[in-house]
Amino acid sequence: MPNIALELGKQAASFGVKSAYGEPQDVDGVSITPVAFTYSGFGGGSGDGAEGGGGGGVSVPVGVYVRREEGLRFEPNIVTLLVVAVPFIWVAGRALSRIIRALKK
Repeated sequence: MPNIALELGKQAASFGVKSAYGEPQDVDGVSITPVAFTYSGFGGGSGDGAEGGGGGGVSVPVGVYVRREEGLRFEPNIVTLLVVAVPFIWVAGRALSRIIRALKK
């Protein structure tokens, strides 16, 4: 039986930069490199005849690097930007309202 920890270690070596930055693609003379926020986790267990293991991961597209004749430029994924910005704006507005309320007293 293969050692689960060694197998997971071999697979985890391919994570990181390779999973965050995709392979550059050339479209109509423009080089596009996708960028993502990725993370993963693994677990395992063994004892008294019970064995187990598991793993999982998430990848969220952040945007792309676009290389044209003018130079390199990052173009964000608008949907991801909104998903991150809405809670941040809500928290900032809530904090600002509490600060104003405290200053009025």
